[in-house]
Amino acid sequence: MTDLTLGIDFGTSNSAMAATDGNGRAQLIRLEGDATAMPTALFFNEEERRTHYGRDAVGQYLSGTEGRLMRSLKSLLGSPLLQEKTAVNGEAVSFQDIISRFLAELVRRAEVQLGRRPTRLMLGRPVHFVDDDPTRDQQAEAALRAAARAAGYADDAIRFQLEPIAAAFDYERRIDRETLVLIVDIGGGTSDFTVVRLGPDRMAQADRASDILATSGVHLGGTDFDQRLALQQVMPHLGLRHVGPSGREVPSPLFLDLATWHLINWLYSPKVLHQAQGLRAVENAKIGVSSSQADAAIDLTSIERDWQPPLSPEALRDDLQAQLRLISASAQECVRRAGLAPSQIDALYLTGGSSALKPLQQALRADFPGVAMVEGDFFGGVASGLAYATAQ
Repeated sequence: MTDLTLGIDFGTSNSAMAATDGNGRAQLIRLEGDATAMPTALFFNEEERRTHYGRDAVGQYLSGTEGRLMRSLKSLLGSPLLQEKTAVNGEAVSFQDIISRFLAELVRRAEVQLGRRPTRLMLGRPVHFVDDDPTRDQQAEAALRAAARAAGYADDAIRFQLEPIAAAFDYERRIDRETLVLIVDIGGGTSDFTVVRLGPDRMAQADRASDILATSGVHLGGTDFDQRLALQQVMPHLGLRHVGPSGREVPSPLFLDLATWHLINWLYSPKVLHQAQGLRAVENAKIGVSSSQADAAIDLTSIERDWQPPLSPEALRDDLQAQLRLISASAQECVRRAGLAPSQIDALYLTGGSSALKPLQQALRADFPGVAMVEGDFFGGVASGLAYATAQ
């Protein structure tokens, strides 16, 4: 029996996995029912002393079960907070260990579907875990490697591939001629770009280094969009920027923490639970406005009865404008590093859940006029590409 390598896209918001089948095709792993993408979330149920994962974790939290919800853990890679310990189910556990538990659960679910334990892992990683800090960036990769070791894998069984390059390998299966492509991978925590030369005649080459013309990335993604919208649309109603009788503004750090998933992990208590639910409501409204291009309500009835402020397409665009400019600038920088003009790019290939955001797509169309924009598998493209990268 041949060795089996599992490609794991451990994402800030969602995770996915794939392995190649006997015909060399990528097979996405079903993680929850038929779903091949699972929220990167754990819930430590204090009532039952059990750990829940993915949609089950989020559902346990939203139902009001006593416990701790952990999300956006990838954002802690490269951070000093990673080794800090927090209380879950009566024990002190580091966030490093919590990431290890999630990774081990992914491998367990893959083993159930595949019928055997994968012998090797191919882990995706962003171009930059941490912007402009190579030391912390390497620490982040080392922490993810340590999580894989804790899941039962030796160092020589663990490999890494850049997430946008993995996405390029997935897209390459869909084209019939040589193509210059800008891979646009917008995840929950990072936005990564790669200019790569692809084509059916190149797939069999063992070394594709010369086909990668440039990479760039910025530490911004979907959770940052949610944070910005929460601070602009929700937190002012809860006291952000309010000036009290003494003429002093209400301190703002708590509001920033409540609008940031990986910082909420430290704040969970009965007092802030309902306010934290507002982040999910903002995320749902963002998706609704983007997909329909019409107003959507931010459902904050868990905080106050009948409170459903509207979010309009114009507010979505305006609130995110500064962040979208930074992301678009990184895309343009990638093309410049490749020595190309925007018009020389044949296609933009979009992957990562946050690349579906319409204001982002509009910004990219403005910077790359006339260039074809191709939507890939937003949640499974990188995982499939990691499986193909293994074969190559």
